Amino acid sequence: MEEYLNEREQWERVLAWVREQGPWILAGVALALAVFGGWHYWQNRIQQRDLAAASRYEQVIDAFSRNDVTGGLRLADELSKDFPGTAYADQANLAVARIQVENKQLELAAARLQQVLSSTKDVELALLVRLRLARVQLAQGKADEALKTLDAAKPGAFAARYAQVRGDALLAKGDRDGALKAYREARGDGASTLDTGLLDLKIGELARS
Repeated sequence: MEEYLNEREQWERVLAWVREQGPWILAGVALALAVFGGWHYWQNRIQQRDLAAASRYEQVIDAFSRNDVTGGLRLADELSKDFPGTAYADQANLAVARIQVENKQLELAAARLQQVLSSTKDVELALLVRLRLARVQLAQGKADEALKTLDAAKPGAFAARYAQVRGDALLAKGDRDGALKAYREARGDGASTLDTGLLDLKIGELARS
């Protein structure tokens, strides 16, 4: 009998605890469901946005492949406006910059590369964009700006490429010793990533003079 009463007392205590804590438990469950639902909605929204951006990017590339430069530019600008900060917007702007360089529109290409540089969150892409921007600035005859562009970041795995372009910039400024040093640095770091034949020609020419 005593054992029965103890079990009954325990059960009553459990029921009392449930009555007391029940609303809080239900509130916690409701909150967890709301958080999960919100997270699922947000993930689905991001996925739909990425699909739409990818489709727009394909349209940009298709326009350029058909030599529809005007249409490609319009689509790229729309992509950047509607999906800012996405990898697709960055890649579309890089495609535009390439077309502009091919058409000798260096000022426009430099501005487009600056736009990517200021928007991208991809560290490695930023390094490549900075390298392209320095080359465009060199083509514009702006060697000092090219050097500033290169020196504004640590090149990491792109050290050899940066050194090569730095050599080109220094040579454009008439600093043959500085250019030779940069080319040799590039040759030592980038035997497997650079056109070493061309680099060796530059080194050989400067070393003889």
